[in-house]
Parts: sequence; structure tokens; C-alpha cells
Amino acid sequence: MSTRVDGGSQLPLFHIVGFTGHRLVQSPEVISQALGGAIELLQQQTPGEWVALASVAKGSDQLFVEQVLQRGLAWHAILPLPPAEFARDFDADQWPRVQALLQRAEHQQVSGDSSEGPREDAYLDCGLETVNGSDLLIAVWDGEPARGKGGTADVVEYARSIGRPIILIDATTGERRLENWTKLDVQEIALSSLNRLPDARTWGDNPFHAPDEVFAFQQKCDFEASRSAPGVRRMTVSTVLLHVLATFIAAATLAYSLHLATLAWMKFLCLGIGVAAAFVLRKRMHSERSWVKCRLAAEFCRSALATWGLPRATNLLQDLDLPVVHHLARSLRILHSRAAAENPVPIADFQRIYREKRIEDQLAYYRKQEQRALPLLHKLRRTFWIATWLAMACVASYAITLSLDVHAPAWLQTTVFSFLPISLPVAAAATISIISINDLQRRVARYRDMQATLEASRAQIIYCSTWNSLERVVLRTERALLQEVIEWHSLASFSESH
Repeated sequence: MSTRVDGGSQLPLFHIVGFTGHRLVQSPEVISQALGGAIELLQQQTPGEWVALASVAKGSDQLFVEQVLQRGLAWHAILPLPPAEFARDFDADQWPRVQALLQRAEHQQVSGDSSEGPREDAYLDCGLETVNGSDLLIAVWDGEPARGKGGTADVVEYARSIGRPIILIDATTGERRLENWTKLDVQEIALSSLNRLPDARTWGDNPFHAPDEVFAFQQKCDFEASRSAPGVRRMTVSTVLLHVLATFIAAATLAYSLHLATLAWMKFLCLGIGVAAAFVLRKRMHSERSWVKCRLAAEFCRSALATWGLPRATNLLQDLDLPVVHHLARSLRILHSRAAAENPVPIADFQRIYREKRIEDQLAYYRKQEQRALPLLHKLRRTFWIATWLAMACVASYAITLSLDVHAPAWLQTTVFSFLPISLPVAAAATISIISINDLQRRVARYRDMQATLEASRAQIIYCSTWNSLERVVLRTERALLQEVIEWHSLASFSESH
């Protein structure tokens, strides 16, 4: 099944419906009709596309899959065991039907391993993974306790325990009942707000042949993140500096007996502007959240685009999912899965493009960032140590003159003994605050680590001669890049909450 993205730079919204049910069904026609009605209910009441996640065991599983395919839904098959092992649970005349259905699955995954534990454990794990990977669960259940480990009752109980919306279908009568329906997320505010961003002029190219809509979506998120950066760090630093200036004025007033109205109003003005900046910072937190979301979405899309030329879709975004971009990651993953085999790229071309357009670009970015952050870090460190040592020298000279009962000149008493011991420690504390606010030490260290990672990947890619080896290097590189994004997101969220 293929999906056209609806709009010039919008991504489709996908919902996942999981399924569990009994193998023995007394009235297949009744259950099939009930399942069809449940699917139609989802299609009518929720925007976006529904994708089914289910196994294909005997009985109600197969009835569900058939109803899904009849209504044009995509089906992602999740099997408790590898196909060769899974086939042992079917008679010889039943397995061809299962194979025919599996050929129509858009995606297949295996949740268990025949070498690890009893088979019933594998079936239980499959049911739990179905619930974990779904927004809603449809269950054909007779209401009775499970007859064995991993039965339908166990899966329903788990879904209830985590508050998953459920459509319960009576295994005998086909009667339908809804549970936790209000918890069904049908709008998905985060992805919808990103889709509503205005289209932006694209200033890059699309070398990995991703769909134009996906590339345009990344470009507009990137543009919005660059355009609407709220400058919270700069405003915070400005607030610190204004308070430092107010302290300097107060220290000068006391040290030099400068009891002037002008200085008093200057100190008041510095404190007033600092307080106003603090209020502005609180007001701009919404802008900060929007900016973080756009930047996170742009970087997730950038990694997805960089892997689009691989011959098969990867689980990159599935492994690095975040609640704020949950549906975005799902949309990219499903679209990539559907398009993976449509536009194959020769391995030599992919190596060259990935090296030039991804690794070299990121290397240039991290080098530039290090060149910007490192001089500032050095200057602030020097300022801290100079201010600290001068403050200690001033305090020491004051202590010496008092101990030796030495008469000091007036300028020494006012400047070295009074003004500088107050102002210099404040200046030193301010430099440490600015280093912390801008996260300079961590950023410089991470820029260097990322450069080392990218340089190693660049060297490894040159010698990859198979898609498997190339894919491993690419995924390792993209996970490192996304880990840096996730770390940044965590720090930005922490700063926002404080």
C-alpha cells in the first residue's frame, strides 16, 4: 500500500490498531462482521490513516487480518516466533493460507526467539509488544480468564493496566464495548502544529531521493527553528550582567562616597531592566517550547532523509523515540518503509552522497560550533581567574596592612581595600554563571567527540563493500547524531523547567 503525503510539506498522521483474540471462534461470520464494524468505527471517527498490528494465528487473528485487508488498511505482521518455527503451530493444509496472508503484509517483525524459553512465553511477549506498539487494541474475548500463559485475557489485562483504549468484542455474540475511549489520541497536536507551519523556501538539495513532501517538511521545520530561536540564553546572560553592573555601582558608591542621585537611578534602572528581562523570559517560555519542538523535528527528519537511500527501512527512529515527536517518528518510519524499495540507489553513489552530504556537512557544523564556543570559553575562564586572583590579592594586602598597622594611601583604601574586594568576586561569579548558562564546557567536549565519531565513520564508509556493512556504519553514525540531539533536548527542557 502506498500513501501520498497530503499537502506540499505535510506528513500524514498514522494510528496503530493492535489485535488479540481467541483461536477457537464459534461463529466466524459474526466475529468478522463485528471486526469490520470496529474498523469502520475507527476510520469514521478519527482523522489520519489506521495501520493494523497483529499476528496471524488461527482463528480470530486471521479474521481480523482479512477484514483489515478488505478495507484497504496496511497490515504490519508481528509474529511470536520466526516463520519456520511459527509454522509448527499449523497443520500442513493451513500454513499455505498463512503464507499467502504474510505476503500481503506491509512489514513483518518477530517478537520472540524459539531458543529462549517456552513457546507460551513467546506468545505472551508477542501480545504485550502488540499492545506497546498500538494506540488502541481490538480484542475478541469471551471474558474468561486465560486458559494458558499468553492468552487473550493476559493481553487485555495488560492493556487495561496501562490505560490503553480497547474495543472489546464478545467472542460469542460479537457485541462491542469500548473502554478508555477518551484516552485515544486522535488529533496529535504536535504533528498537526508542525504540519501547519508555513512552507519555506528550500535552500538545500535532496540527494537521497526522499519524497519531495518529506524534504519540504524538514526544510520548513529547520527554517522555523532558525527563524524563531528565542535567544533565552542571551537574555539570561544580559540579566546577570545587569545585576553585576548594579553591584559595581553600589560598591563604587560605598567605596568612593559617591552619593549621587544619578548613580542611584542608574542602579535602580539596572535592577529594573533585569527584573523586566526575567518577566520577559517567563513569557517567552512558550516560544522556547515551540523552538525546541521545531529543532527536534528538523533533526529527526534530517536523520531520516540521510538513511532514505538505504535499500530497506531501518528502526532508527523507533529506537530513539520521544513523546514530543512520537507521531512524527512513526510517520517517517512508515513512509520510509513504503518507499524503501521504490527508488534504489547504487551502493557507490550512496557512499559518496552520504559521505559528502551528511558526514562532511556535520563535520563542518561541529568544527564551526567549536570555533565559536572555544574562544569564548577561554576568555571567560581567563576572566574568572584574573578576577579571582586580583580579589585574593586585594584581600591579602588589606589583611597585611591591618596586621602590620601600616598606613595606606587613600586611593589604596578606597579602590583596593573597598571597591575591588566587592566587585571582583561578583565578576568572577558572573563569568562562571555565563559559562554554565551557555553550557560551554559540555558543548565544546561534545563538539570534539562528535568530530571524532564522524571522522571514524568517514574512514569506515570508504571500505564498506556491502549494504549490510554500510548500513551498520550509517546507523551507528545517525544514532550518535540523534543522541546529541536528545541530550540537547533534555538540557533545554531542564533549563525551561527552571
